[in-house]
Amino acid sequence: MAEKSLPGLGNGFNVPVHTLANRLPDITAVRDRCRAMAVLDAVLSPDWESRYHSFDAHWGEGEEMASMRDGSGSDWFMVFSPAGACARGFDRAVPHAPHLLAQIPEVFRFFVDEPAFAAHDGSPIATVCLWRRAEDVAWQVTAAPSGGEDLFHLLADGTPEAYRAWAEEYFETEVDLGAVRHVFGHRPLTRAVVAALNPEVDLEELGEDLAEIGYPA
Repeated sequence: MAEKSLPGLGNGFNVPVHTLANRLPDITAVRDRCRAMAVLDAVLSPDWESRYHSFDAHWGEGEEMASMRDGSGSDWFMVFSPAGACARGFDRAVPHAPHLLAQIPEVFRFFVDEPAFAAHDGSPIATVCLWRRAEDVAWQVTAAPSGGEDLFHLLADGTPEAYRAWAEEYFETEVDLGAVRHVFGHRPLTRAVVAALNPEVDLEELGEDLAEIGYPA
């Protein structure tokens, strides 16, 4: 599936660093948004390789991991742990700035050193980093100039309407807003909701995905 821009992006649009930090809600709400988008992607795209968002509720001991991949080299990864949440994004159109990772607090050192988030040669890559410790009252964001803060635009918006607009463009299909709101409300997934989103998918077929995401059915 071809890479597509998020609604409202393009034409040089870029989310300022401080705007991104201020728009993100608390850690629990961000995690819920990540989980909801992963579920919706799973229903709309049975093919995992074509999904934009994913969520692993069992990524590590006491850790969960959300991710976004646009299929063309840009991505972000966010890990939730008892220490808080930490993320790094990489915009393929921007020279990576590994020095940004040095600004991440020591409590998230495991995230910085994680090979899964590195380049193919093992070197750390990042054009934007954000984190929030469990005791913090706000997110901290650091980025290279035009470093890809817009990669988090959909997560920062966090509304069913924004997701629907993006999904209809990306998946090239009509998306039922009521069903999207149901999932963003974290109500148990039902056959009716799945059918409204994608009549070609059965609820039972989503069992493994829902277990990995940690979403009720």
